Amino acid sequence: MALINEHFLKLPNNYLFADIAKKVNTFKTTHPRADVISLGIGDVTQPLCPAVVEALHSAADEMATKDGFHGYGPEQGYDFLRKAILANDFLPRGIHLGLDEIFINDGAKSDTGNIQELVRWDNTIAVGDPIYPVYIDSNVMIGRAGILEQGRWSNVYYMPCTRENGFIPQIPDRRVDIIYLCYPNNPTGTVIRKEELKKWVSYALRNDALIFYDAAYEAYIQSDEIPHSIYEIRGARKCAIEFHSYSKTAGFTGVRCGYTIVPKDVTASTLTGERIALNPLWNRRQSTKFNGTSYLSQRAAEAIYSPDGKAQVRATIDYYMRNAREMKESLTKMGLEVYGGEHAPYLWVRTPNNTPSWKFFEQMLYGAQVVCTPGVGFGPSGEGYVRLTAFADHDATLQALEKIKNWL
Repeated sequence: MALINEHFLKLPNNYLFADIAKKVNTFKTTHPRADVISLGIGDVTQPLCPAVVEALHSAADEMATKDGFHGYGPEQGYDFLRKAILANDFLPRGIHLGLDEIFINDGAKSDTGNIQELVRWDNTIAVGDPIYPVYIDSNVMIGRAGILEQGRWSNVYYMPCTRENGFIPQIPDRRVDIIYLCYPNNPTGTVIRKEELKKWVSYALRNDALIFYDAAYEAYIQSDEIPHSIYEIRGARKCAIEFHSYSKTAGFTGVRCGYTIVPKDVTASTLTGERIALNPLWNRRQSTKFNGTSYLSQRAAEAIYSPDGKAQVRATIDYYMRNAREMKESLTKMGLEVYGGEHAPYLWVRTPNNTPSWKFFEQMLYGAQVVCTPGVGFGPSGEGYVRLTAFADHDATLQALEKIKNWL
């Protein structure tokens, strides 16, 4: 008899964004004339930049020739992209890495979910709350999270991120094994400064803990005072694994490419106390379970680092951040309490009169025909908030703001 992995059965029935899509589709079916604008699910709307499109065409033409055809590529990624990443994302910030510490992926979601395979099922995890759901759900699937009780997993250490603490979680008052950090943060849109990040690195080194650091939105940072990488902090190479994505940076949600940094200095212990480097384990995992990112996607990603590509990607980011600034200004004038939107494409909006977030979601959908994301879907501390994104078309964003204003 084949037995099911019963940990999967512990998961809530639906993924947050699937629930949202179902409710929105129901509304559209019952209100066919409604002009619904989504400021909820964080897909991008602007097309790929010309440098990327040119690289895709060139790579496709290359693949059409016998000499230029590429079959299975290296699971770790092609050197041409890894060299571009090192030269543009790290060396200018004084961060030195080996090419074999850079692993190309098909987007950060995959690796942030899969990285937990490297550690024992009974490790303790700590997460900022609210949090990107994949971090917890992937741990539920392996049995690390325990059971769900009143919206909280029994074996997860929740670190509340609230307006009272500036949405920066407090250092745990006890030892934990694994810490998930995401900055700029999804969903709150807030950032962490170097002095705060140093505290986390110090805690991890002192307690022999690992930090899984999601930097998927670092390209949206507008100030030199805010770290783009945890490796800007001394000692982080010994305790942190970092994830990056081109999805929101360059509109690669349909192209799929990103990368993960696993320094050779990061280790974990066996039960007998032997220190094991995680870099070769991740390399072995990828070689076994991952066929590599497509040649076309990697050539497209390489083009982001060309002079034209850099300028064009920056223009797209500026487009979305213009949306974010106008959204924050307008919503604040409407009397709403708004956070984020300054160094990230996300705005974290407090619901009026402590309205539950799913109720506010439905009120906004039916009253303004605008879609948001209920904050409670990101964790217990997300209750009483909704997330809005700046990824809509600019004209649609302005229309949505006018709809919200009239509704309120």
